[in-house]
Amino acid sequence: MSLFDRFRSQAPSTPKSATMQKSRYDSDQYFQETNQGQATTTTIQSQTAMAETTRTQTALSEVAEAFEELADHLRKSRRKKNAESPEEEEEGEEVVEEEEEEGEGELRLDSFCQACSLVSVLFSCLGLAFKFAETEYVAKVRDLVEASKTFENLQNVVDVDAANGTVRTAGSHSRNLRRVRQGLDLIRGIFEQFLASDDNSLKDAATTAYAQICAPYHTWAIRTAVYAGMYTLPTREQLLARLEENEQSAEKKMNRYIQASLPVIQYIDRLYTSRNITLDW
Repeated sequence: MSLFDRFRSQAPSTPKSATMQKSRYDSDQYFQETNQGQATTTTIQSQTAMAETTRTQTALSEVAEAFEELADHLRKSRRKKNAESPEEEEEGEEVVEEEEEEGEGELRLDSFCQACSLVSVLFSCLGLAFKFAETEYVAKVRDLVEASKTFENLQNVVDVDAANGTVRTAGSHSRNLRRVRQGLDLIRGIFEQFLASDDNSLKDAATTAYAQICAPYHTWAIRTAVYAGMYTLPTREQLLARLEENEQSAEKKMNRYIQASLPVIQYIDRLYTSRNITLDW
């Protein structure tokens, strides 16, 4: 027997079970490391997606989304109310469809305030020309936020002031709601005029919107100050930069706000008119 054969025969052999255990360990370790790597990759991808979402969720995006949720809630609330009304069931489908357009529905005051609070950023982007509007708007929204601790929905606010004869009283929640509604409509009007023109100056767009929506309810002194401030408006490019948008993204999101805010504005108007309260104030 050669020296090599004698050494090999004397060397302790590795048990078969140990070999299998090592193989199993190597396999388990491989899959564990592979799974960890996949998990790490998934985490990185999720974080990247979240970062992308954060970057694209601009102030204009948040406002449009918030009012789309309000408008959607109003539609669902009207449908639910119509479905529960026996009179409408007797009248037929055509009446139900009409009531879906004219019915009141319900809108929670806290949800409404949360959406409205986002709009103040849009006023600030317009600069000094609408600083008065921003200040008044923010103050009125703040009042309604406090009111939401007592009143569940917008109907309750108007009903209580109507019963007390304080709907138009300065400082009343119903009067402040009316002013907030005008602020929402003013932004809607400015967006409409902005999209209807390619002018780099916003003066004509803002002046037209203000004249149609707010001027009839403001004193001569306020109107004079506002029109004088129109010359301080940002340019079209400056406004887009402040909103962190480009022409294409701004057009899409402004249109979303225009379409979503209109049913909310109309709903607020009906809260007054359905109670025989005129809107000339």
